[in-house]
Amino acid sequence: MSEAEAFFDTNVLLYLLSADVAKADRSEELIALGGTISVQVLNEFVAVLSRKLRMPWSEIRAVLAQIRAICAVESITIKTHEQAVHISERYGLSIYDALIVSAALLAGCRTLYSEDMQSGQVIEGQLTIKNPFESSNAG
Repeated sequence: MSEAEAFFDTNVLLYLLSADVAKADRSEELIALGGTISVQVLNEFVAVLSRKLRMPWSEIRAVLAQIRAICAVESITIKTHEQAVHISERYGLSIYDALIVSAALLAGCRTLYSEDMQSGQVIEGQLTIKNPFESSNAG
């Protein structure tokens, strides 16, 4: 899958560091193919690594550098925000999930990999949410 096709939610990145080997391997397999993330995803990732996992900053920077070398990063702009408000209202998503969806749409992605959103849901006729850990999405 090309960068223009796949977008990764924060939870997919977090599974790279998981003790759940199956989910860690699946995340690594998907991310290795390339894709897109947003600045919001990077910020959420750092928050979990620093606060919950108490990872040293030097390790956080190293992991971030690896992810940014593989994934394109979509900026969060006022356009992202305005579209997210619309998506939140229309689809009943939290504003934070809607920001991720909006960034994926603006990046031209076709698939949003997320464990936290409704798998199979199609947003704006363009973006399909897929849970990467469901057996039906393993390919």
